[in-house]
Amino acid sequence: MIEEMSPLLLGVLGSLLAGLCTAVGALPVLFGRRPGGAFRDLSLGFAAGVMLSASFFSLIIPALDAAEQRFGEGAIPAAIACIAILVGMGTVSLMNEFLPHEHFDSGREGPSSASVRRIWLFVIAITIHNVPEGLAVGVGFGANGIEGGLPLAVGIGLQNAPEGLAVAVSLLAQGYSKWRSFVIATLTGLVEPLGGLIGAALVTVSQPLLPWALAFAAGAMLYVISHEIIPETHRSGHQKQATFGLAVGLVLMLFLDVWLG
Repeated sequence: MIEEMSPLLLGVLGSLLAGLCTAVGALPVLFGRRPGGAFRDLSLGFAAGVMLSASFFSLIIPALDAAEQRFGEGAIPAAIACIAILVGMGTVSLMNEFLPHEHFDSGREGPSSASVRRIWLFVIAITIHNVPEGLAVGVGFGANGIEGGLPLAVGIGLQNAPEGLAVAVSLLAQGYSKWRSFVIATLTGLVEPLGGLIGAALVTVSQPLLPWALAFAAGAMLYVISHEIIPETHRSGHQKQATFGLAVGLVLMLFLDVWLG
């Protein structure tokens, strides 16, 4: 039955399941368990490692392969990948620049946001982070069906669990109730199907866009890793734990990509 689903539907469902893993990760806050800062940074490091591995092995390399099938070996496939990566990074950078949002440690960014309630600042920030992940899953399913999307969906889901926990714990620290923290953390994952729909639709409608979409999604995730997640994990003196988490996440995603792909 799954094999009979359209790539578009697979992209939406895959990114939805991956996004719902944020709720699984946030569950402990409902039972009064509040991990320390070291575990939070370890978890975020793990998420960064998964995203870093997925960017290269599940997105950039397939983008180069797709471009080579269309243009042959040479400079053109490399140029397409490089340009699309930079465009992806630049797009998320512009979202950071023009959308008011708030980070858990570094505070508010973007234009003046005095009229925006603080809870929505968090939601906007989390949306910026998670849409590229859904985009990547959608592109994977849209490009190569289950074989292309399943490793990404599993990997993104795995990194969403500790990310959901980190978000819920951070909201608790800001004074939100357990249930409100859990609900907001869950909602952060529910924006991913939007990215999944866009990504799957792009490559389903136009195959020539495939290498561009794959590399664009990779660039968007790389920006989030460098600008958001890694700096977040190094602010509280837990660099060793964060680096260990990144290493584990990277090799685990690599293993899943080879095994499931």
